[in-house]
Amino acid sequence: MRRPRKRSRKNTSAMKLVGALVANFREAAGMTQRELAQRALLHLDMVASIEQGRRLLKPDLARALDGILDTKGALETAVANMPEIDLIPAWAEEYMDLEREAIALSWFENQVLPGLLQTENYAQAVFLSKVPAMSEDEIVAQVAARLERQEILHRKEPPTISFVIAQTVLMDRLGGGQVRREVLRHLRRCGELPGISLQIMPFGLNRHAALDGPFTLLETPDHQHLGYTETQRGSQIISDPDEVSILAQRYAMLRTQALNTEDSRGLLDRLLGEQ
Repeated sequence: MRRPRKRSRKNTSAMKLVGALVANFREAAGMTQRELAQRALLHLDMVASIEQGRRLLKPDLARALDGILDTKGALETAVANMPEIDLIPAWAEEYMDLEREAIALSWFENQVLPGLLQTENYAQAVFLSKVPAMSEDEIVAQVAARLERQEILHRKEPPTISFVIAQTVLMDRLGGGQVRREVLRHLRRCGELPGISLQIMPFGLNRHAALDGPFTLLETPDHQHLGYTETQRGSQIISDPDEVSILAQRYAMLRTQALNTEDSRGLLDRLLGEQ
């Protein structure tokens, strides 16, 4: 995920302005929000969020809406002229809002522990590894934000969460041997929490359903199914039902290829015994 920054007033205003443009163009075209959502293959909530300035309008969607509303590139131009630095926080904040409210999460990771399972020392080691280097104040702030996200694991009614983690993540020693031991014990405890399923993808597989990399699936309170992926320099929330279905199929296959929860606990115990 791109480095989260506080959403500036300029960015919020720009998002509201673009959203107002979408609403005005839609009304001028004689369409309701529902009709536009159907034409653009979007969820109604997404159209409403964009028009209210709560969700960023992506360039590819702006281009599609220009075509549907016959606005001659006006929305694409508006999005292209939003300051790039103000586009950064929207991705992080949008995903974290969705994660905070999700009723179900499915998370595959093959490079680093999922943020919801990181200890304070491990999270610090992750941010210390960033290139270019982050300042001490930035690291402190990011670690605090990451730990705050983990409150959803301990709610009275926590979401249903499935984790599939590659064994190679457990073999790395980010922060040193003591941090690794702390992480293994922490994972062992998390695996016993209500609503959490923790599976480890072992070494030596003949097939692997997610060679394209890590991803997350989530279900919102209104039962919208979304996907989330990250790259070196960005991140993407996926709402297209066909694309989300592909990720769901991959995750279902991953769960059959990974160790079951009992065997995963056994592997964690063996790794702890080897310390």
